Amino acid sequence: MRILVIGAGKVGYTLAEHLTAEEHDVIVIDKDESVIDRCTDSLDVLCIKGNGANAKVLLEAGVERADVVIASTESDESNMLACLISKRLGAQYTIARIRDPEFNESQTLLQNELGIDVAINPERATALEISRLLRYPFAGSIESFARGQVEMVEFRALASDPFIGIPMKDLAEKAPSLPRILYSVVERNGAVMIPGGEFAIQAGDRVFVTGDIPGISAYFRFLGRNIQKVRSVMLLGGGRISYYLSRFIVPLGIHVTLFELNEQKARTLSEGLPRVDVICGDGTDQNLLEEQGLSEMDAFVSLSNRDEENLLTGMYAARRGVHKVIAKNSRMTYVEVLNDLGLDSVISPQNITSSTILRYVRARENRNGTLIERLYRLLDGKVEAIEFIARRGDAYINIPLKDLQLKKGTLVALIVRQNKVIVPFGNDHIEVDDHVVIISVHSGILDLNEVIYR
Repeated sequence: MRILVIGAGKVGYTLAEHLTAEEHDVIVIDKDESVIDRCTDSLDVLCIKGNGANAKVLLEAGVERADVVIASTESDESNMLACLISKRLGAQYTIARIRDPEFNESQTLLQNELGIDVAINPERATALEISRLLRYPFAGSIESFARGQVEMVEFRALASDPFIGIPMKDLAEKAPSLPRILYSVVERNGAVMIPGGEFAIQAGDRVFVTGDIPGISAYFRFLGRNIQKVRSVMLLGGGRISYYLSRFIVPLGIHVTLFELNEQKARTLSEGLPRVDVICGDGTDQNLLEEQGLSEMDAFVSLSNRDEENLLTGMYAARRGVHKVIAKNSRMTYVEVLNDLGLDSVISPQNITSSTILRYVRARENRNGTLIERLYRLLDGKVEAIEFIARRGDAYINIPLKDLQLKKGTLVALIVRQNKVIVPFGNDHIEVDDHVVIISVHSGILDLNEVIYR
């Protein structure tokens, strides 16, 4: 497909990188010459210097032939205007990054009036992910499927866990009390594996398990992981993520202490979040953190605009005994190192946004195929978890899985049928309109027919 990416900052660059890897025809538009130079040197894309909300620049980029236009500049207004003009000039589909909470209140109206097909709010999406991590403080990451009925949870295996060293095929016999759950993906020393019958988990492995909410809860309750509840959270940085996160978790009875260095910003946050303790001060100051009770906090979330501050302050909080530490970081290539330093929950708004947009792009590319409902890129893109909705007429419908071929490196993780979650075995089958979650080490999968066939 022909895709225009307007704004090649962190999000735009990441998107252009993924889209070119999936062999799309990508055109990047940005006003900053140094950004254009970087894209030209490192990406196989056509680069145009200019304002993406300018009709002349858009026409130069061939917007009238664009299948998708993605507006991801730092300005919400520019993104909305770029989508409006692109649609008027003939673009088929537009996606806009809209971040301001004020615009979020009237998002549906804006989309209808400005010709925006999809509006993405990275900060709100990041805040939602963090709120899930606070619900499961032992988890490294949590992804949801089937409208929240199914979750995939990442955790670190401990030597005391009852499944350590037992092959998957023997778990039911040797650990009969362990609640049944699907072991979806395991990462060990940088290598990613989809567990087969002979595979045995070792202490220190990063494990992803998938199941419905009651099953996941029972599993971790049995392991003793979810004993600790988060009742108090300390937030570093008063940006949009902290604002949205506070709005999500305060109604759950979680007490929030928020640090913001800018006095005017702190005052505005205090007025907008009356149930949050907003401290005007430097959240990287260890003495100030201790004065405000860091060591007694259940969780610490570092969300400043500087990765170095987030990581260093997060590591300090972990050393002071805070049970759950979450750090925002844009350089996801360092995740392995950060995990070794005690930061198991590192989140990237750029990755969250790019994964969401990629799902919409793939859905557009495969309009006549299986509908993609969810797409998550796990373990720095080494694995993808995709939720499809099964389509009438496909060759795999109503045929037992044992009689079908499955692409190597791919697992049918779950089938959700009429709100019932099924962990599939050989005799199970897929019906029309089932939600089917697959896990694969392959990227760029557009259709269930690519990985399940006769």
